[in-house]
Formats: sequence, structure tokens, C-alpha cells
Amino acid sequence: MKCLIIDVVSPAIAEELGKYMDVTTCEQLPPSKEELKAEIGDVDVLIMRVDPKIDKEVLDAAKNLKVIGVCSVGLNHIDTKYAEEKGVKVFNAPGLNGNAVAELTICKMLELSRHTIPAHRDVTVNEKWDKYAFVGRELRGKTLGVLGFGRIGQRVGEIARVFGMKVVAYDPYLPAEIFAKNEATSMSIAEVCKVSDYITIHMPLNDETRNLFNAQSIAEMKSDAVVLNMARGGIVNEKDMCEALKAGKIGGYATDVLENEVAGDGLTADAGFRSPLFDCDNFVVSPHIGAQTVDASRDIGAHIINKVKEALDLK
Repeated sequence: MKCLIIDVVSPAIAEELGKYMDVTTCEQLPPSKEELKAEIGDVDVLIMRVDPKIDKEVLDAAKNLKVIGVCSVGLNHIDTKYAEEKGVKVFNAPGLNGNAVAELTICKMLELSRHTIPAHRDVTVNEKWDKYAFVGRELRGKTLGVLGFGRIGQRVGEIARVFGMKVVAYDPYLPAEIFAKNEATSMSIAEVCKVSDYITIHMPLNDETRNLFNAQSIAEMKSDAVVLNMARGGIVNEKDMCEALKAGKIGGYATDVLENEVAGDGLTADAGFRSPLFDCDNFVVSPHIGAQTVDASRDIGAHIINKVKEALDLK
């Protein structure tokens, strides 16, 4: 059997699966769609994260593929229905990067609240020492709205309460006792947007959530509210958010994702990802690093190893 690794993942995966099969890591991480199609023909196990998109073309090129191990949570980059039709088992790692993403969310809340990034730039680039230019605000006493109150959302709420924040949340799939257990008030999306000082998004990208934050919804929020998106690009309309930031209709936007981060064949094919937000103040972005901790990588790696061994009945 043959295993192909196409992204930076826990080294334990190659080490353990190498006991049962030949393990190869692509030279280009991650490869373009065309590069993957050229290499995947005799592969039994594919280990990846979120790039490139695994569509019908890629799956048809994979003649021996039995398992796809996804070292992340989302599966919107994989045609799971077609994979199932071809008998390919797809495993992800839900919840195992939850704490890493939650901590990054809090990090960005603090960065925007205390203006640490522009302050750093002012000192190191402009060589100015002006403490009066960066008056921030505390998280204490503010209301945090959580959209998507699963493992990540609940962990964000738990940390936020330590800062003295009030937590409100939207998740139509959870029973009332989950909100009570986590000391959060259940609300509709509209209610969360209306009362929150900070709103953090932890929802999948689908037809219901695409462009959820647009000009209309932003207009209904507090003018100094901060939106945080650690979920998927496309949930926030970047053009509308940019216009709101420039017009002072919203306090800030922090994100770990962009609409076009895996556009076309992915960034490896020079798809381009420039956003109008890059020209805005009170905007913080990182390149989808939510799960990028040694701790999360270790836990995800162990999970994927077990799933692959179980699927292939490896003893």
C-alpha cells in the first residue's frame, strides 16, 4: 500500500503509517490540483488538510484510493458524496483543534481591543513612542456573541467569562441545557448581533451562512462592535465589511480566513487572494493558523492514525 502526505502534518503520521505502507510526502506542500492528479493514481491513503480541493477530477484520478485523512475540521473542500460513491472513506478531526482556535480568537480580540499591532508598527517602523495614540478598551463587562456554539464556541465562551464577559450565543442544534451549562444566553442571530460588543463566528460555510455578515446585518450592529471570523471565508462579505470599516460603522474585523484563500485550484496555483480589507484600519488577518499549534497537531495526528488503521484493519 501507498500513503501520500500533501500538507504539513504531525510527523507521527508518517512514522506510524510507515510501519504498514510506503509513505511519501509531496515536494510541494500543498501541491496544486494538477500535481496531485499526477501523483495520486496508485495511492491508497491520502493525508491532507484543506488544499487543494478534492473534486471529481481528483477522485477519478485516484484509482486505488481507500482513505482520506483530513487533519482539520471542515470538509467543504472535499466532494464527500462522490468519495462515498467511489468507496473512499473520509475522516476529519472535529474538536481536536478547538482550544487552539479558541485561544487565537481571544488573541485577536485583545489585539483589536488594545491596538497592539499598529502600536508595534508605530514604534518599530515610524520610530515613535506615543502612548496616547492607542487608547483601548477592556473585555471586562462587555458582551460576547458566539455564532455556532459547538466545542470551539463553548471554549471561547469559557475563556471569555474569565475576562468578565457576558456570553450570548446562537446555535439552533443544541438543547437548552448546553447553554445553561456554559452560562450562556441562547438568542437568534439578529438578537446576538444587536446586543454584542464582540461577535465571534464558529459556523460552517454553507448556503445558510454565506454572506451572513453583509451591509444589512452590519448596519444592525453596534457601531463599535468587533467581528471575529475563525471559521471560513465567505461567511463575511469582505467588500461590505471593508466599506463599513472605512465609514466607521463597525469597530473592527479580525479573521483567520479569507473568501479566496483556496480559490480556483488553491493558492499553490497562484489563484490570488487579495482582499479590499487589506487597505482598512482596525483589521487583523492571519493565514488560517487556527490549528497551527504543536499541541493540536499532535492530537490530530494521533486521531487520524487511529482512523486510518481502523479503516484498513491494520494491526
